[in-house]
Amino acid sequence: MSVLKHPLSSASGLVSVAAAVLACLSAPVSAESLKEVYEAAKAYDATYLASRAAAESSRYKAAQADALTRPTVSLQAGASYGGTDTPLFGARSTTTGSLGVVAVQPLFNRPNSFTIGKARKALDIAQADLASAEQDLAVRVAQAYFDVLAAQDTLSTARASKTAISEQLASAKRNFEVGTATITDTREAQARFDLATAQEIAADNDVRTRRLALDQIVGRQGLQPNGLSIPVALPLQTEPVDAWVDRTEDSPSVRKARLAYDIAKLETQRTDAARLPTVDLQGQLGGANNRGTGASSSGGVGTTTNHSVGVTLKVPLYTGSAIENQIKEAVSLEEKSRNELDAARRAVAQATRQVYYGVQSGNAQVKALEAAEASSKLALDATKLGYKVGVRVNLDVLNSQTQLFSTQRDLAKARYDVLVNSLKLRQAAGVLAAGDIDAVNALLSTK
Repeated sequence: MSVLKHPLSSASGLVSVAAAVLACLSAPVSAESLKEVYEAAKAYDATYLASRAAAESSRYKAAQADALTRPTVSLQAGASYGGTDTPLFGARSTTTGSLGVVAVQPLFNRPNSFTIGKARKALDIAQADLASAEQDLAVRVAQAYFDVLAAQDTLSTARASKTAISEQLASAKRNFEVGTATITDTREAQARFDLATAQEIAADNDVRTRRLALDQIVGRQGLQPNGLSIPVALPLQTEPVDAWVDRTEDSPSVRKARLAYDIAKLETQRTDAARLPTVDLQGQLGGANNRGTGASSSGGVGTTTNHSVGVTLKVPLYTGSAIENQIKEAVSLEEKSRNELDAARRAVAQATRQVYYGVQSGNAQVKALEAAEASSKLALDATKLGYKVGVRVNLDVLNSQTQLFSTQRDLAKARYDVLVNSLKLRQAAGVLAAGDIDAVNALLSTK
């Protein structure tokens, strides 16, 4: 059989074609690092901003509870008109205007103390929700970011595969025309070319879809994620899985469940304290101005002043069993919260173990695919040489090309999955921070 007119001399040539095809993709508006995209998302993502606003509002709600221990001062004013008509004195009328200030200072109120404690715990829950939302945003941004890169890699390999297959198709046609190959080679190459065309169309659409998902989080269009620097040193998890599980006690979800349990216990104490007396210090200062023909019988015409200071004691004697039933309800809800805390701990521990083993498996898969890529390059070179000397057929070359391109695509995707899962592992353990985004960002190319 005759040799190819324009063969790819080695598997490295295929990689060059893939790089050239990728460079020909339409240039987006801007190139952004993962850190830049994450910072932009923090200023745009509605879900995160809603959590931040909720955390901000909780500070003011806690301040409202603190007001229960402070005095309240109110201004009271009134006006009245009254009249009488008697046989002895005839018709008389009185007009009275009053103005006063009333101040109340709680001296002893145990239920209020527990209400304040609940409000402060609720503030801590809001902060846990905010931390959880920030970690969730980091993972969502990283996932969308690397989804775009994976889709771009799939498109580039699809186009490179199509280019290589088109050369095999042209060679098969030439060989058939000169009588050195059968029509089978041409039809096989044509079938592979048509399949590659369909795969390119699907990959191109997937790139658009992934870009839309990233744009929705960031609020900007035409973002170009920076690719990984090759070779890349992926993060390795050298700590045992139990060490990661131990960290979950401080994760936002477990912390939130623990705070909810604390609130339930405080509510039980608050309802029980409702049976205790309350003591308030109350002071009043005011005056009244009387006018009219009947004013003399109600203290005289003119202005009178009054003032008083006293202590008010309230003791609940009978509430229709309301307090007793409130206590029973609170005890049941406390038990509910305790079980929810246990459930949260177990769920977070299980999720952490699953993601941990996923990261470990991902790293092993990357190493296996790197070895497979090297082997596929050697296999393609050997197959092409065999085709030249007539011991291999066109289909063998097409299969070797497809295997190489598929391996390179899967390798790129596996690397992205390891990076995203490493962030998910830290999220599951509740220790994901902005510095972890910086660590992944350092692995990206700045070109």
